[in-house]
Amino acid sequence: MNFEHAFEKLIGHEGGFVDHPSDPGGATRYGITERVARANGYAGSMREFPLTEAKRIARAEYWDAVRADEVPDAVRFDLFDAAYNSGPVQAIKWLQRAAGATDDGILGPKTLLAVRMADPHLLSKRFNGHRLNFLADRKTWDHFGRGWARRIASNLLGA
Repeated sequence: MNFEHAFEKLIGHEGGFVDHPSDPGGATRYGITERVARANGYAGSMREFPLTEAKRIARAEYWDAVRADEVPDAVRFDLFDAAYNSGPVQAIKWLQRAAGATDDGILGPKTLLAVRMADPHLLSKRFNGHRLNFLADRKTWDHFGRGWARRIASNLLGA
């Protein structure tokens, strides 16, 4: 899966403009928080935040940050989706735990070797298990848990 396909799939999980009072990320559009948009040079209203900007940011801040092109295809979208939803460092930690590597949040040569040596389908299952366990412990689970669980289930089903 390449970035273009992954982004199209990811946007299917994301809504338009949302400013849920229980979301610690605050106002978002296409899943990009206002803080991330501003850090990437966007100065306009989040209600008008363009999809092209979301795509540009998604590539730099999430796809490239987790070196998605370098991991097995079976876990590539899982990793990108998790980085987009929970941040690259946390997504890398789940990948490291799934591969049996030290979970320091840095995707270096040792992690890449462990990831490449792992059974890719087992890696994906373990990754999503670590992700779901983490999310289930969040204080915002009551508000967002059903959506997170469905998102992960969709990833596991390959939808």
